[in-house]
Amino acid sequence: MLNEERVVLMTKMASYEAHEGKRCLAIGSYFRNDYIGWQVLKSIISATIAFVVVFAMYIFYDFEVFMTEIYKMDLLEFAKSVLFYYLGTVGAYALISYVVYTVRYRRASRSLRAYYINLHKLSAMYKSEKNG
Repeated sequence: MLNEERVVLMTKMASYEAHEGKRCLAIGSYFRNDYIGWQVLKSIISATIAFVVVFAMYIFYDFEVFMTEIYKMDLLEFAKSVLFYYLGTVGAYALISYVVYTVRYRRASRSLRAYYINLHKLSAMYKSEKNG
């Protein structure tokens, strides 16, 4: 005879594993600092690539004017300003990424905690049915 409560719980857990659970289980396989650090590192690399592409587009947009102005400008000051913008861009992107991935990890761990509670309930149902 089928235990209706057990079937409902198993269906709920299977649905979780098929949809939201895939992402949460992948996130839950990391320690908190490892997951957040890895995601922030990927974000910093992405921000660096994006900054280089945008900077190259800025330079190549009017390359002739840039080449004539390069002899008149203070190159050290130009390099300082580019470095300042780079660090500002990457710093802001890293901070936003840290906040976003911290929230994602917290949500995933809460979701997994509920999933593991349901697993324990299911195990207890099997044990009580087996013994009783």
